[in-house]
Amino acid sequence: MKKGKKRFSAMRKKEIMTGYGMIAPLMAGVLIFFIVAFFQNFYYSFTDKSSFGKPRFIGLENYVQLLGDEAFYRALANTLLYVVICVPLVVVLAVALAVLLNEKIRGIGIFRVCIFLPAVTLPAAIGLLWKWLMNYKFGIFNEILGAFGAEPVAWLSEPDLVLYSICIVFIWASVAYQVIVLLAGLQGIPLCYQEAAQIDGANKRQQFFKITLPLLSPSIFFVCVTTIINVFQIFDFIYLMIPQGSSGTEASRSLVTYFFEQSFVKFHKGYGAAVSIILFLLILVITGIQMAGQKKLVFYDD
Repeated sequence: MKKGKKRFSAMRKKEIMTGYGMIAPLMAGVLIFFIVAFFQNFYYSFTDKSSFGKPRFIGLENYVQLLGDEAFYRALANTLLYVVICVPLVVVLAVALAVLLNEKIRGIGIFRVCIFLPAVTLPAAIGLLWKWLMNYKFGIFNEILGAFGAEPVAWLSEPDLVLYSICIVFIWASVAYQVIVLLAGLQGIPLCYQEAAQIDGANKRQQFFKITLPLLSPSIFFVCVTTIINVFQIFDFIYLMIPQGSSGTEASRSLVTYFFEQSFVKFHKGYGAAVSIILFLLILVITGIQMAGQKKLVFYDD
């Protein structure tokens, strides 16, 4: 018996070492490119680091400079506006589409594929596609407007419109993945609840708001948290669609694009690091508030 235990123990150790060996490359990448990089960036936010020379420690000077930086406040306001516009629309559209795709109708597989396509498309491809769709001279949007006798619209350079144009693209690209999450949540709801409600005489509307929506709230909460984080980090579409230096640059600038400009265009990497730390703290606080209100907002069927 003792030999069996020893043999099992040796086999168990071998399994554990094999498991750690399998995840070692991934963990090394996480350690180097995420954890170490985060603390390095945090340190750089207290320095005057640029592309050349050894960084000099300057304390809170970068953060003090941020307090008087109008461009930073404009980027912050734009980012918050992105959140206010995009998050509710992504969540509402994702819930509506998930409910529709959960119905048993002929050809539902084709509809699901069409809805899921943006989720498997690279952001770069999406940005370039929509850039041409919104092109002032050759874009299909202005072609449609022209067919009705309307004047062409500068979707990507008009300061009053450019932010909303980016919101349209972000919503279109983001809804697909969230629909997948919500559809999985819908299919995980036991049918017995719907059947019991039907026996009690509840109509479709009552079933949705009294049963489906509360039971779907964990998935909706996840969608809200991830969408807010994604919107705060919006960069790809702005960088790909808005020409640098155009009249729409300032109106569409987010905190991440401002960080990019400071760090890799103007080479003020210490100052850019301070911007990224502020963004991190902002996301951390908002996510913490969401987690704190989870018990009141989310219904878990135990």
